[in-house]
Amino acid sequence: MSSYSTNDVVELLGVSPARVRQFVQQGFVAPQRGHRGAYRFSFQDLVLIRTAKELVDSRVPARRVVGALRYLRDNLPSGKSLSTLRIGAYGDRVVVRDGDTVWHPESGQTTFDFSLAKLVSDVAPLVRKAADEARDNKSLDSEEWFDLGLDLEAVGEVARAREAYRQALSANDANADAHINIGRLELESGDAAQAEHHFRSALAVRPDDAVANYNIALTLEELERHGEALMHYLRAVKLDPTFADAHYNLAMLYEHEGNEKAALRHLARYRSLTGAR
Repeated sequence: MSSYSTNDVVELLGVSPARVRQFVQQGFVAPQRGHRGAYRFSFQDLVLIRTAKELVDSRVPARRVVGALRYLRDNLPSGKSLSTLRIGAYGDRVVVRDGDTVWHPESGQTTFDFSLAKLVSDVAPLVRKAADEARDNKSLDSEEWFDLGLDLEAVGEVARAREAYRQALSANDANADAHINIGRLELESGDAAQAEHHFRSALAVRPDDAVANYNIALTLEELERHGEALMHYLRAVKLDPTFADAHYNLAMLYEHEGNEKAALRHLARYRSLTGAR
């Protein structure tokens, strides 16, 4: 939700207005324009600005900061939160680590290393403020409620995120993304029946959505309806042949059913996509 002003960024992150404008001009954050052309930043923009400040303050050259953050913004894996990653500076170079994967690794002594989860927590007060203001704001549309739900999830406010997604659906029951996200939260909380309802609602709107097909397959597995789950996993990989997790789950299901040939085929595809052994 692009609801954070330049003044919000300055007050919370301790970055000067001139520095904020510079980061925008350098192109690694792309805020929307609000009333009278004022910048309105997204939650991801805030995390990137906070990351840039840490890197610049640690004397990493500005051109490398910009390059690293552009790469991070443009190559973040689908569905991956910024808060799961770690940024490090090695000498005057930047690396990004995601589990065992290193982006642009360089040799040298570690000068600092911080988790983006910490940066997320630093900008969390703005998200909570936006959520508090939204309670009395009758003008938010379905997409704005959905975006607020994403931001709330990113800072660990799961209950408030669920309520934001419900508000998104109240405004537009055909918001497939809100159905997918609230379905995922219901599945994580153990309510597979409600999760199935939301995933089927999403598929009614977008039958060719690979993520919705994958999520309902997970739910059907939880409900021990393996045949239906298999069908939706197959649909997911047909729609997105690079969907590694769907290939892995297909391998496990086929192995459970005794179809070793199909299991090995999907496991091989999973390994080729992820580099796993």
